[in-house]
Amino acid sequence: MVETRLYIVNIDRRINVMAADRRFLTARQAADALGVTTATLYAYASRGQVQSEAAPGRTRERRYYREDIERLIERKDLRRDPAKVAERGLHWGSPVLASGITLIQANALYYRGQNVQALAAAATLEQVAELLWEAAPEERGRLFDQPCPVPARDLARLRSQAHDAVTRFQMALPLAASLDPAAHDLKPAAVRRAGARIMRLFTAIVSGRQSPPAAHIALQDAWAPRSPAVAEAIRSALVLCADHELNVSAFTARCVASAAASPYDTVSAALAALKGSRHGGDSARVVAMLAEIGTANRARRVVGIRLRLGERIPGFAHPLYPAGDPRAVTLLQLAESIGHKKEWALIRSVQAAVADLLQEPPNLDFGLAAVAHAFRLPDAAPLVLFAMGRTAGWIAHAIEQYATETLIRPRARYTGPVPPV
Repeated sequence: MVETRLYIVNIDRRINVMAADRRFLTARQAADALGVTTATLYAYASRGQVQSEAAPGRTRERRYYREDIERLIERKDLRRDPAKVAERGLHWGSPVLASGITLIQANALYYRGQNVQALAAAATLEQVAELLWEAAPEERGRLFDQPCPVPARDLARLRSQAHDAVTRFQMALPLAASLDPAAHDLKPAAVRRAGARIMRLFTAIVSGRQSPPAAHIALQDAWAPRSPAVAEAIRSALVLCADHELNVSAFTARCVASAAASPYDTVSAALAALKGSRHGGDSARVVAMLAEIGTANRARRVVGIRLRLGERIPGFAHPLYPAGDPRAVTLLQLAESIGHKKEWALIRSVQAAVADLLQEPPNLDFGLAAVAHAFRLPDAAPLVLFAMGRTAGWIAHAIEQYATETLIRPRARYTGPVPPV
């Protein structure tokens, strides 16, 4: 889900950007933003520091990815003012820590070097978790044989005490931790086992079964028991949600893990961040927007009204994917190919209206809401899919952070009143 809106180097203040597609700049605009000549810009392009492509309808002109120009400006700022760039690093800026889990590159996403769209075509969430956690060969296929870590009576009580599944997850974690004597064993193999227990706990909460099936089967059985084909769409969605570098919930997980908190507390903190309206909660806005539009012929009108009222259209554009979120591409293909046709017509009309009015492609939030709508799943399904899928990533980040044995503790730039001398 788009975890926040993009904080970027404000190129608009350096140049007058007139292009219809704001993902790109002309050569002159890009050179002006960088404060260099066009010849220097061409040298950057020849060295692979920026990407360019032929401008539509102008074969002799090239346009440049805005994101690449912003990145070069950041590097220049780093040399001039390291403190400023460190602050910007908390807002979609330069990388702030090393990680070997997820790579976002050339408009594609990779888990441990494997293309995520390829994984979504065949792998289960449990298999992807083993990949992210770097499970040993002898662990693979066995980590998730564990039953639910809380007794059946407690599981039934948890299922009756909260309306939504994600709140149940949060309620269950302290109980499961108190019942797990190895909860604070932070060695990688132990954290992998605890991570599998946590994921099994969430699956059991959704299914109500002490020894539930794989996550996608459990969700399909709970949400669409008469539609086994839905399981494949759910499986793909879970895999696509498994990790996304240092989004706010993953960074929260790393901060908590850096304090040597247990995997249970780490996941609990990440869930709290996920529920925020600027992170996982954005999918709920897409669901509400689809309900407001109702029918395909109202899409353009409702989107236009929202724009005139100054409202943001949720579920579109992602700062890390200027050419479109590949996760959304996969989810929308599933919604179109095997979803209900009437529901798909509404999704397609909204996508077309936003593309025409804003030139913005859909992101993961819209993709998850589209799957939920196309398969007539509950309104809460997108957030549950996100939470269950991303738990695999949170555990991966915890394992990586525990291994550093360092505390994440940035400094603040004080802006309050000056104390008396």
